[in-house]
Amino acid sequence: MNTIYPRATRTLLVLLCALLLTACGEPEQQAQALGPVAFHPSDECHVCGMVIADFPGPKGEAVEKGAVKKFCSTAEMLGWWLQPENRHLQVKLYVHDMGRSAWDKPDDEHLIDATSAYYVAGTQLKGAMGVVLASFADEQAALELASREGGRVLRFEEIDQAVLQLAADMPGHGYQHAGH
Repeated sequence: MNTIYPRATRTLLVLLCALLLTACGEPEQQAQALGPVAFHPSDECHVCGMVIADFPGPKGEAVEKGAVKKFCSTAEMLGWWLQPENRHLQVKLYVHDMGRSAWDKPDDEHLIDATSAYYVAGTQLKGAMGVVLASFADEQAALELASREGGRVLRFEEIDQAVLQLAADMPGHGYQHAGH
């Protein structure tokens, strides 16, 4: 009987250690799961339902554990994020870095944290949904675009519904979708 007890104790310890190691790896898996996700030609905007690939300019996405919401523009994503019911969600927001992407086809290899990006509002550049907020990882690149195309540089925390509405009301901005 003494030979069984130590073996059972060892088995229990091995199982307990395996359980602890699995639990320790969970935050790392969650962090990996919240990384940026590539856009696909058939992706539709979470807000307006339009095919995202049909429009130029930076796109946005909200990544949460087990789900991704994709948006046809940074402004659509930020407008969604500013809704009170979305602010409590555990999501990671991403936008294209237009300092390293072509305007007509942003490169998914250059998706950046939306909360640390620089945004240029008020340009005449075309994008989806009538509002164009060009997103950049580098402040100097944002300042150069603002100087060349007009507009002003904003940080994530400076963008609110009033900024989005003001940009939407400017004549000649972006494409207009039915119902917007």
